[in-house]
Amino acid sequence: MTRIIDLIEYPNEMRDEIVHRFPEVGQGSYRIGSQLVVRESQTAVFFRDGNALDVFGPGRHTITTYNIPLLVDLIGKLFNERTPFPAEVYFVSMREFADRKWGTPQPIIVRNPNMGLGVALLQGFGTYSFQVKDPQQLVTQLVGQQGVYRTADIETRLRSMLLSKLQDLLGETAAKHSVPELIGLTEELGAGVRAKAQDDFLALGLTLKAFYIENLKPSTKSAEELRAMGMLDMQTYTQLQAADALRDAAQNPSGGAGLTAGIGAGMGIGNVLGGALQGMTGQQGGAASGAAPSTPSAPPGGFPAVMTPAEAAQYLRVSEEDVIAAITSGELKAKKIGNAYRISKEALDAFLAG
Repeated sequence: MTRIIDLIEYPNEMRDEIVHRFPEVGQGSYRIGSQLVVRESQTAVFFRDGNALDVFGPGRHTITTYNIPLLVDLIGKLFNERTPFPAEVYFVSMREFADRKWGTPQPIIVRNPNMGLGVALLQGFGTYSFQVKDPQQLVTQLVGQQGVYRTADIETRLRSMLLSKLQDLLGETAAKHSVPELIGLTEELGAGVRAKAQDDFLALGLTLKAFYIENLKPSTKSAEELRAMGMLDMQTYTQLQAADALRDAAQNPSGGAGLTAGIGAGMGIGNVLGGALQGMTGQQGGAASGAAPSTPSAPPGGFPAVMTPAEAAQYLRVSEEDVIAAITSGELKAKKIGNAYRISKEALDAFLAG
């Protein structure tokens, strides 16, 4: 036999719950004259078959056909004037859910004219807060028949919305400001994201109360990782490899640190690329005199300052296998980047000189 409920309440602070359905499973059978207790920071919504019967704010309410006018038709048509009526009550938390975390799982690419490669890879993190604005809309759009709807159930969706707006705003702002200027505009960017995301939040019955950018900086992802994620084209990737190899060779001819793209993709190696990469195509392979092994005529544009084993083999006029063997034996100095070797022209000339 269906239990008739005379007291409807959910005495919980709902710190991590946005919505709690009463009862959690099935329908409740409520009597005309039942008491509804809505706590401070709660709103109660009566639903039946997906339709809202009425919404109640904080306080104690007595259920009558006067405060739920739709019950008149409901009781008359479905229950032959019997006073108990089936429904679900959704207690919705109206408190502000603050200090929710967001971050960029992957770097955001923005234009950075006149610096480095003309692009920058930015990562950031911060906090945001939201609040229920329309309880009926929230239950209808998101909750459905769930017994409990927690912040964890919606946070992934909200973060995706916010990151989409942030990426869009950074793209717009980068057209007018350099990356160093962008990093100094965190308050303005935060306000812009709030404005852009507000309609999307309202469509879910929510309002975005705050969005703060605590940190915005160039990414520290390596070029290998970024290329694997499809975020660097081959030309940009090759330029980063060449620039890092040139930088490391200047600092430590015998080998150095690995390949990084963070600031290099937008800021840090701009000067290196501006000069060194231009020089890569202007240098000629020298021809030795006398009995020393001669080098081939330089191809159009000359040999690059940093070569692949195949290019080094052409430069030395030997097979690629011979180049790999010389590297393996330690006779020829080279840098291993991932599974590939890169050899500087200076190392090849030193190898030829004995």
